[in-house]
Amino acid sequence: MIRANCRARFTAADFDFVVRALARSQTDHVSLVDLLSDVETRDSILDHPRLVEAILSNCGHLRISSQFYFYVLARHVLQQGGIGDRKLCDYVASLLETFSRANRLQMSDETDNRAQQYISDMLIALTRATPEQAFLLRAHVGNYSLFISGIFHENTQRRSLRGAPDIGFYEQVGRSNYQLVASHETARRCELTDVFAGLAHRFHDVRLALNELSDRLLHLDEDARPSLVL
Repeated sequence: MIRANCRARFTAADFDFVVRALARSQTDHVSLVDLLSDVETRDSILDHPRLVEAILSNCGHLRISSQFYFYVLARHVLQQGGIGDRKLCDYVASLLETFSRANRLQMSDETDNRAQQYISDMLIALTRATPEQAFLLRAHVGNYSLFISGIFHENTQRRSLRGAPDIGFYEQVGRSNYQLVASHETARRCELTDVFAGLAHRFHDVRLALNELSDRLLHLDEDARPSLVL
């Protein structure tokens, strides 16, 4: 199960990267003490646009964690899209980190066929699932729909011309499943009620932000991706 926990899993290498990236001038200088001593200060520092610039300008020569990489980039595009909720951003970054490991941020037509079948299998499985299993399945369907329509939107649009489900299908399926899990007891217990409700309400906006992330910031060529600490 995906949690909103990228910020809780940053590494020493990530904090060192932040210090070095923001140490170019006395005005922007930040110390490890600033990063480690206060959560609000750390969150504010992580919003600095120079971090995005440093990641993109040094692509292929970075030693940062995958959770840091996806959090900084996701936070950037979500803020640009008018979505400022850090917890929701943290969840989206965790989602990207999880699915990127499985898909290696590349998708062929064959992969897209499997994605469609996979969603169908999950929806069929819901008919015989226990309440707890239904929560996990619905959360996964929402997550997978957001990932496919957000990161692989061009592939999805192209295949829809040949009769495959279009972006609207993934938006509808993702939104409705997020809405259903938002009221589940497990969501309350895991402190994800607000995240799921936010994703249901703003699925379209989050999807557009991820389209921007995929088009402009992510390096889908494996050789061009930065060296991530796993």
